Amino acid sequence: MGIFDRFKSNKAAQDKARNMSDTGEQRANDKTGNKYESQVDSGQQKLHERLGVDKERPDQP
Repeated sequence: MGIFDRFKSNKAAQDKARNMSDTGEQRANDKTGNKYESQVDSGQQKLHERLGVDKERPDQP
């Protein structure tokens, strides 16, 4: 079992990674004045897909 397989089965680690990603996205948007918001969002979505945390969050519609 590889490290990503263990990560994908660990809900707490996925939640932490998702929260860190959201914080990073917010900081990047704040620093750039939302100038690159679509690119930052696209990068975050690709990261979520690669890590296996791309499932819809219950707190988002």
